[in-house]
Amino acid sequence: MSALRALRWLRDPLPWTFALLLALVFGMNHLHGLFAAWFPDLDRPVYQQDSFISLVWAHLLLVAVSSLVAVVIGVSAGVAVTRRAGKEFRSLVETLVAVGQTFPPVAVLAIAVPVMGFSEQPAIIALVLYGLLPILQGTLAGIESVPSATREIAQGVGMSSRQILWRVELPLAAPVIVAGIRTSVIINIGTAAIASTVGTKTLGSPIIIGLSGFNTAYVIQGAVVVALLAIITDMLFERWVRHLTAWRQQALVASSSAG
Repeated sequence: MSALRALRWLRDPLPWTFALLLALVFGMNHLHGLFAAWFPDLDRPVYQQDSFISLVWAHLLLVAVSSLVAVVIGVSAGVAVTRRAGKEFRSLVETLVAVGQTFPPVAVLAIAVPVMGFSEQPAIIALVLYGLLPILQGTLAGIESVPSATREIAQGVGMSSRQILWRVELPLAAPVIVAGIRTSVIINIGTAAIASTVGTKTLGSPIIIGLSGFNTAYVIQGAVVVALLAIITDMLFERWVRHLTAWRQQALVASSSAG
C-alpha cells in the first residue's frame, strides 16, 4: 500500500511543479550563468532589485485581497438576483459585471491613479472588476443547478428561505461556484502583473523593467514564476472542485432517497 501511495505521489504533477517554483524563487541567483549564456549582451541577466520571494508574497497578497472582495461581491450579487425580490435586476447586474470584464484593467488604472495615487488600491479595483464575471456566472449557474425537488423537501421539513439558502442551495451549488472562483483567481494571477505599472511590487516588476530596458531575461524570469503560480493554483482548485462534486453527488443521492 505504501509503495502504491509513493508511486501515485511520484506521478502527481503538483508536488513537482511546486518544487520547481520553490527552486526558481529561492535559487534564481544561481541561474546567473545560464541566463548569461542565453543573453550574453546583458550586463545583469538576473533580476536582483527585489528578492523573488518578496515579489511572490506581494503578488499573492494582492491576488488574495482582490479575489476575496470579488467573491463577496459576486456571490452576494448572484444570490440576490436569484431571490424573488431581485430577479428583475438580474439582467442589469449581469450587464454591469460584463462591462467590468470588458473594461481593460490598464484603463481602470489610468482612471484610478490620478484619484488614488500610485498604490495597491487602483490595482485592487482593476482586479476586482476583472474577476467578478466568472464568480457571478458560477453563482447563478450553481444555484440554478439545485434540483427543485431538493428545495421542496427542505420546505417540507419546515426550513425557512434563509435556511434553505445556507443549508441546501449554497452547499449544493458550491462545486459550480468554486469553479467560477477558480477561473477568476487564475485570471487575476496573470493580470496582477500590471499592478507594477502603478508602483506596486509584484511579479510584474521584472517583466515591466525588462520590457522597458529591453532585458528579455527579466521578462522570462517574471513570466515563468507567474505561470507556475497560476498552474499550481489551478491544480489546487481542480482538486477542491472534484472533492465538492463528489460530495454533491452523495448529497443528492441521499436527498432523493429521503424523498
